[in-house]
Formats: sequence, C-alpha cells, structure tokens
Amino acid sequence: MNILYCGDVGISRGVLVSILSLLMRGKKSSIYNIYILTIEYEDTKPFTEKTANFLDSLVKKYNKRNFVRLIDATKAFVANLPKKNMGSYFTPASMLRLYIDKVPEIAKLDRILYLDYDVVCRGDIGEFYNIGLDGVEAAGVLDIYGRRWYHYHGLFVQDYMNSGVMLFNMPECLKTGMFEKTVKLCAGRWMMLADQAALNKAIAHRVLVDRKYNEQEERPRQDTVLHHFSNNFKFWPYFRVQKVKPFEVEKVHKVLKIHEYDDILNEYLKFKENVED
Repeated sequence: MNILYCGDVGISRGVLVSILSLLMRGKKSSIYNIYILTIEYEDTKPFTEKTANFLDSLVKKYNKRNFVRLIDATKAFVANLPKKNMGSYFTPASMLRLYIDKVPEIAKLDRILYLDYDVVCRGDIGEFYNIGLDGVEAAGVLDIYGRRWYHYHGLFVQDYMNSGVMLFNMPECLKTGMFEKTVKLCAGRWMMLADQAALNKAIAHRVLVDRKYNEQEERPRQDTVLHHFSNNFKFWPYFRVQKVKPFEVEKVHKVLKIHEYDDILNEYLKFKENVED
C-alpha cells in the first residue's frame, strides 16, 4: 500500500504515531510504501533525513519490504506558489499534497492514500485502500462541519470531503489535471482551509465512503478504522476549539479520556527521542 504524509519538521511526532498505528493495527502481511513530502522554504524547516531514516529502519523491522522515503518538493512548490493563501493559519508545507503530480515517483503510482499527521489507524485499511476507483479522482469522507455549508453538486447534496484522509487515483488525476487545478485555485483566490477547499472544487468525480475511514469526532466509534484527531468545536460551558493530537499523550488520557491507543503510545514514548521536531 502506498501511503503519503506531507509537511515540515513539525509533523514528525505525529507521523511516528501514525506509522506505528499502521504497523501495529494493520495486517502483519501488509506492505507499506510510505512517502513523506517536505519543503525548505523561507522559515519552513523541512522534515529531516535523520527522522526519515529512523522511520525507515522502524518499518523494516516489521517487514523488510516496507520503506519510508523522504522527498523534497521545494522546486515544485516554489515554481507554482499558492500566492493568495500563503499567509494562512497553516504553514506552506500543509499544501504539499496538491503538488504530488509533480513528483515523478508518486505520479507513476496507481493510487496513494494521503493521511494527515494526526490520523491513527484502529484496524486494517486494506478494504478501503482497494475500493474501486474507475473514473474517479479520489475517495474520502464527508467533513463533519463543512458538509453542512459547502455543496458542489446541488444545494442539498452533501459532497464536501475532509482532506485529512484521501485516496487518490493517480492516473485519473493526471488525466483530468486535477492537481494543477487546485494549485491554480490557491494561487488566484483566497479560501478558507485553502487546500481542502481547492481539492473539493477541483475533484469532478469522487467516491464518498463511510465515516469509519475518517472519524473526525474526538472519540472513535466501535467500527472506526481511521481516527482523525481533527480540531473540534465545543460549546459548553463556553465556545472553544478543542485541539488534541495523538502524540500529546497526557491530553489524550486526561482531556479525551482515551486509553485504547496506549500500546501504540507506549511505543511512541520509547522512540520519540529519535525524531526531530
């Protein structure tokens, strides 16, 4: 399975937890080809070779055919800057998933599963990874908030996907120029959650899958396969945005009161000194 993470040095701890969850919750026979895209641009510090090399050695302990490969996408990013969205809340590196068509090693793949750094695997992802993608560019899950406000195929049609878990059909994406469209949108128009908005606007044909493949609520359900520790709105006793990431072990325990990932987090605590952040 081809897995993609994108970001700067700040995603290192999250990627470690996410990869450990794939290894510890997935089938032992699964093979993971893990790609990490990063950039070195202005104040953005890239994901480091040292961390990537450690992660590569870690995944190979589970299966010698696994690998972690770090790819510098700086040239592609600088050549096509998302100019209107460079001053957003998110770092420039957060938009790197929009440039994977410019990375030959990824562009030649049949499909690739993009995961945010705060996604934890609870079960085998094989069924999702292998779904039919004929004639569609991507598969994903509705965004828990945006689905109510953004609609692309009719006023009452819910089709706004969360971009934290997306399965891309690379040949179809190249055929339609989907990624090029997203970059042009980000270059010419300011958008809230620019990369997610651009993907939703540019993807003409999509497959919506069950929420168990991208559970965005703070607690997983019984059937959850991929648990996305996304930001959640809280309204009681006052409005606030609750932000807890899986590598924040104490918060996971005390705020979310989740302990089912303790075996993964214990491994994370053993290895976290090997990643740079």
